[in-house]
Amino acid sequence: MINEDDAILEYINYLRSIKNYSENTISSYENDILDFKNFIHGEKLAKDIVTIKPNNKKLGQRYETYLSGKDLSASSIHRKISSLSSFYNFLIKEELININPFLNVDEPKIPKRLPEIISNNEILMLFNVCDKSNKLGMRNYCLLGFLYGCGLRVSELCNLQISDIDFVDRTVKIKGKGSKDRIVIIYEDLIMELKNYLTNFRPLILYNSKDESIRNVFLNKNGTKLTRVGVRKILEGLVKKCGETYHISPHMLRHSFATALLEGGADIRSVQELLGHESLSTTQIYTSVTYETIRKSYSLAHPRARKIDEKKLKNDD
Repeated sequence: MINEDDAILEYINYLRSIKNYSENTISSYENDILDFKNFIHGEKLAKDIVTIKPNNKKLGQRYETYLSGKDLSASSIHRKISSLSSFYNFLIKEELININPFLNVDEPKIPKRLPEIISNNEILMLFNVCDKSNKLGMRNYCLLGFLYGCGLRVSELCNLQISDIDFVDRTVKIKGKGSKDRIVIIYEDLIMELKNYLTNFRPLILYNSKDESIRNVFLNKNGTKLTRVGVRKILEGLVKKCGETYHISPHMLRHSFATALLEGGADIRSVQELLGHESLSTTQIYTSVTYETIRKSYSLAHPRARKIDEKKLKNDD
């Protein structure tokens, strides 16, 4: 019988080499498994996580109850249970064990949340406060262009290399989740600004690092690779510069990109490809956003809808 540490290591190698999951995803899976390992040992419910007895089928439900008693969201509990179920399915497939204690666990229902987006006016303000006459202002302008105009994930933005850009075809090759490549279109104005940034401003930023071998498109003020935290700080700084106080994240710009395409008439399959979603169902959540926008517009614009709303208000009074 394989010991639990070797079982975890084999699973992590499987996620990395076969499933091609990102390091962030792999780390989350590993942490979820280690948390369960600590629970098993702390409660003395089994010798280790790979010697669970067939008559201990309620162990998974017991862990779910334990998690529910902690200050965790339904989505966090759902993810942990899903991670552990996948882990045990792997062990069964490898014939290392013969039971998945999480197979029939009742996971908490996750309330459906629509993606947060930024209005067109707010987007315009963010672009307008970028001072394109200086190196960091031009960098920020192009950074916004890739997040909102191309729908990149923040990790994809940070890892973007100059060689990934095709200036003739106006496309960029993106290595997305699970090392899955996709081609994203760059709008014409962004190509022009990008050429200006790479030719005249990026070298000034790169000079601070004294390392000309760095080929990342976007650099921090010290001339080194921009990080997720760095991108968030840049966006927060732009919001503050606008005189606003709302929360913003790189993913909100990605949501806004998808919503803008669908509202503009793009078909959902094309949006799926541009976002790099493996499943169409992941993309379909954005249709809920556009339908909600349409509903509100209808209620505000159509005379019969306004009358109904006014009547409802009177009845409420």
